[in-house]
Formats: sequence, C-alpha cells, structure tokens
Amino acid sequence: MPPSTLERVLIDGSAGKIETDINDPGGPRRGIVLIAHPNPLQGGTKDNKVVTTLAKTFYSFGYVAVRPNFRGVGASEGTHDEGRGESEDMLAVAAYLGGRHHGLPIVLAGFSFGGFVQTRVARRIQFERLVLVAPAVNRFPAESVRPDTLVIHGERDDVVPLSAVLDWARPQNLPIIVVPGGEHFFHGRLGLLSEIIVRHYRL
Repeated sequence: MPPSTLERVLIDGSAGKIETDINDPGGPRRGIVLIAHPNPLQGGTKDNKVVTTLAKTFYSFGYVAVRPNFRGVGASEGTHDEGRGESEDMLAVAAYLGGRHHGLPIVLAGFSFGGFVQTRVARRIQFERLVLVAPAVNRFPAESVRPDTLVIHGERDDVVPLSAVLDWARPQNLPIIVVPGGEHFFHGRLGLLSEIIVRHYRL
C-alpha cells in the first residue's frame, strides 16, 4: 500500500476513541476489509505483520483496508476486555465505515484473538465474507461461522494447535486451508498467505 493512501482517524467507541488506519485505493472500490489484530496482552497491534499482509492483499484488488487498534493499544482509549468490548469497538468502526462508504460490502478478517473477535462481530452485522487466520479457538469460546468462511492455519502452529482448529471446524463441516510447515505468525510464509487469499477472491 502506498504510504500516501494512509489516513489515521480516531473513531468514537463505547470506551473512547479507537485509533484506526485506513488505506483507500480510491476509484472503483470493491469493498471494505475490516481487520482485527491479535491479543494486545501478547503485544498484538494493527501493525502486526499478518494484519498488514491481509491489508496489503485486499488493498491490491480494490478493497479499502481498515486496521483499528483494540482498546488500550496505541492511541485507542479504554482497557482490554477479553473480546467483549473489542467486539463493540469493531461494530463501532463498521458503523463509521458504513456512513463513509455507503453500500460497500464488508469483509471481516481477523488473526488469532482478532479472529475470535470477528466471529462475534459476524453475528451482529451483514458482511460479504469472513476470513480467519490462525483463529484462537483454544483460548476463547469461538462462535460457529458461515460455511463460506475462509480459515487458514499453520501446520506447526504452537500457539493454537491445528488439532484444536480441526476440533472446532469438524462439527461445522468447515474446510481448513493448512499451510505446510507454517507456524502461528507465518514467518517466511506471508507471501503464501497472501496468495491463498488472492486465489479465493479471484475465483
């Protein structure tokens, strides 16, 4: 994403301002991707490499890429709320985007803890697609999801074991895309992560 496309805004949320980075490709926009970052208690922010990879990938084919900081992170006000308040913050950002870009479909994307948050958000708004990368189903009570959800997980994830994700997906008959040799943060495999998303969105 060209730096010139970056806009940083402070959006009103229930716990105060939500610091949010927006990269807008301009022209005919395909939609909006709202990306939730990993657990802030483990250092997760909107600038996480998986989060920025998701943003760059969707931006590359016409999506407005939106990366908020959860409450208590960066310039976002409030304190960590185990996913409850964070879900409310994502809803507040989604409402802001709806007012700014009338009629554009929203893709919800989340990495790790952010994936858990987006499964909660998905129950409360209309969205085009849900994309979960290494969702933290072993640490938080992840919701069931739509059958068209794209789930990508690393074979050697030592934070969220692949077996836990399969146990969550099995009752839903939900396919999982497994990145061979991939670990939780997809070190050395961010390019492959991007390719998987592009492949699915250009079918």
